[in-house]
Amino acid sequence: MALSEEQARLASDLLVKHWTEGSCLATLPERLRPSTRAEGYAIQAFLERHSARPLFGWKIAATSVDGQRHIGVDGPLAGRLLAERVYENGAKLSLTNNHMRLAEPEFAFRMASDLTPRQTVYEVDEVLSAVESLHTALEMPDSRFEVVASAGAPQLIADNACGHEFVLGPAVFADWRTMDLAALRVSGSVKGKLECEGKGANVLGDPRIALTWLVNELSQLGICLKAGQVVTTGTCLKPMPLAPGDTVRAGFGVLGEVIVSFGER
Repeated sequence: MALSEEQARLASDLLVKHWTEGSCLATLPERLRPSTRAEGYAIQAFLERHSARPLFGWKIAATSVDGQRHIGVDGPLAGRLLAERVYENGAKLSLTNNHMRLAEPEFAFRMASDLTPRQTVYEVDEVLSAVESLHTALEMPDSRFEVVASAGAPQLIADNACGHEFVLGPAVFADWRTMDLAALRVSGSVKGKLECEGKGANVLGDPRIALTWLVNELSQLGICLKAGQVVTTGTCLKPMPLAPGDTVRAGFGVLGEVIVSFGER
């Protein structure tokens, strides 16, 4: 039997309680547990009640094989970026309530115009024509579940697709529309040591394809992607482990870099 609106709200409230407290749970109670992606998104939608500001945008989880393996799913998931959890380039954050303690370099797009729900599929070129700017970004995901890999896609969607904190870099000045973003090399370092390298192709084959996936996922859910909102498209390389006191740099070649540091506590 499908979850009722009240059950979805209660499930969301429980997840937000754990998010706020920095605690975890094994699983949602059976009567509140989503069994489908649609039920997971219905729970996630109630997150916006806990934000005093307009929705900042959207994130995509598990757009790379490494990302899918890490959370135990076989395809991407959409989540919300709450304005209160978004920071500027160079921000100093805390890892106190972050259990995953990972950083993920990502391509992010700010929209110039609305893309409204419709029956026909949006194509890449049409989506790109609605983009205002490209940004470098770092996401620090987390989950409210003790064992993320066993939670399953419906519960992880309800859990905001492991959304937690996000750092948005400035709009890039390079002519990114003429560049091969799939081939662009991306590097990540923690404490000045090169941790790993990746490329745009790790994000569903191309960050622009990932953006288009998000637009169509929202369209199927009857949700408009609004002008001014930002979409971050998933990690370009293997998530980088973090510890208190670390500084993370993500380099995107001619597109620039984004930096975030973490306090000692």
